[in-house]
Amino acid sequence: MKTRFMKRDEANRNWYVVDAKDLILGRMAAQIAVCLRGKNKPVFTPNADTGDFVVVVNAEKVRVTGNKLRQKIYYRHSGYIGGIREATLQEKLSKSPETVITHAVRGMLPKNRLGRELIKKLKVYKGEAHPHGAQNPQELKIRQ
Repeated sequence: MKTRFMKRDEANRNWYVVDAKDLILGRMAAQIAVCLRGKNKPVFTPNADTGDFVVVVNAEKVRVTGNKLRQKIYYRHSGYIGGIREATLQEKLSKSPETVITHAVRGMLPKNRLGRELIKKLKVYKGEAHPHGAQNPQELKIRQ
């Protein structure tokens, strides 16, 4: 029996919406990464993009456990001497909660060309409204 490998053009893509209100950040990000990769489908192929689109709403209402709000620090560097900048999770959530969820999901995707392609299928919004109503997204159940 031959193994069937899916090609990118043959993939049947669905749209899912996730309400991040009161969901734990890491657990939600892990399940979103599985859906973006297509690991929840029987036609999963590791080297091809067979995953679905995911829309996350209410990004500012996501939860974290423990003392991560004060202790977790995000670093970025400009490339110049003394150009390191840091921000706590609490500061990032107040300024741009979309980047927190995107950063968490990106860390769970492959670190190659495929991962950069997959992260483009993640759409994160601060409030309840999103412009993807025409795609008729289904609700994605996140296990806690």
